Amino acid sequence: MKGLILSGGKGTRLYPLTYTRAKQLIPVANKPVLVRVIEAIREADVTEIGVVIGGSTAQEIRDTLGDGSQWDVKLTFIHQPSPDGLAHAVKISQDFLQDDPFVMFLGDNVIQGGISNLIRDFATNEWNSQIVLKEVPNASSYGVAKLRPDGSIEQLIEKPKNPPSNLALVGIYMFDAHIFEAVHAIKPSPRGEYEITDAIQWLIENKYQVFPHVHQGWWIDTGKPNDMLEANSLVLDELKPLIAPDAIIENSVVDPRVTVQAGAKIINSTVRGPSIIGEHTVIENSYIGPFTSIYHHVVIQQCEIERSIILEESELSDIHDPILRDSLIGRKVNVQRGGDKPRGLKMNLGDNSRVLI
Repeated sequence: MKGLILSGGKGTRLYPLTYTRAKQLIPVANKPVLVRVIEAIREADVTEIGVVIGGSTAQEIRDTLGDGSQWDVKLTFIHQPSPDGLAHAVKISQDFLQDDPFVMFLGDNVIQGGISNLIRDFATNEWNSQIVLKEVPNASSYGVAKLRPDGSIEQLIEKPKNPPSNLALVGIYMFDAHIFEAVHAIKPSPRGEYEITDAIQWLIENKYQVFPHVHQGWWIDTGKPNDMLEANSLVLDELKPLIAPDAIIENSVVDPRVTVQAGAKIINSTVRGPSIIGEHTVIENSYIGPFTSIYHHVVIQQCEIERSIILEESELSDIHDPILRDSLIGRKVNVQRGGDKPRGLKMNLGDNSRVLI
């Protein structure tokens, strides 16, 4: 069994954060989403993983992940020259995957509970493909599966006006080597891409067995700011709190659901959980509310912040009236109080921003 992670794409829905960073490397609960995907695959005892990269983010992903040894996996990087679709990513990965069955995982997805059950299901059945589905309230916004009476997948329909079910494709797939027949047989879609749904439909129409795995936990596609904040909240809510031995907490109230990482300082402040304070970050004379992730080497002084993500090496000062809430703040951002009193604050700031308010 091998793993294949798709980590291309520009992440335009997360601009301005993704002007200067790969969307898969934005942290959720102080851990990049892509690292969470690697860990989920490793927890299912899959140690050979291909990572499809391309465009301007390719080198950053290579530099961040290295050879994968820190997660006890072996990574192979596969360059996709242009964003020609998920099925094209499978096609160019054939030399790496060979004839082995594999799990394919979109690198910007966060899922509850891992994928061990999925892989166990696939390994113990004679299926050619298994597709992870999730019940959703607004199925017309997704690719949707129509099932046969025996539980197998009859048809995949992209964003149907009248969905035949409420089962949406999540972005996690299991395949055996027959998928290569499919990706070489299909033609580009009207938008010019080789669609994985077309390849799966080819398998179905050619009498291969394609079955669903209906995921019962939560699942988030972190493609938009609100989704990123929601994923951050869900992961924080499940995080086992830990205070590093060298963290400094002075004259402060720290909720037992708060994680404080190595070298962090919390001085004259209140921190409510679930939340996480990153390595060598300083929180002083401030209030940090629930569902907030503050990354490494950040300085927060005289601020009130809730349900936000603050990335590394940023500095925020004198932001407390009103509270900063539901915000994404990039790397090396400087936000401080100006002369006039604002009426409200909600910000998505890219790296190296400087804001006076």
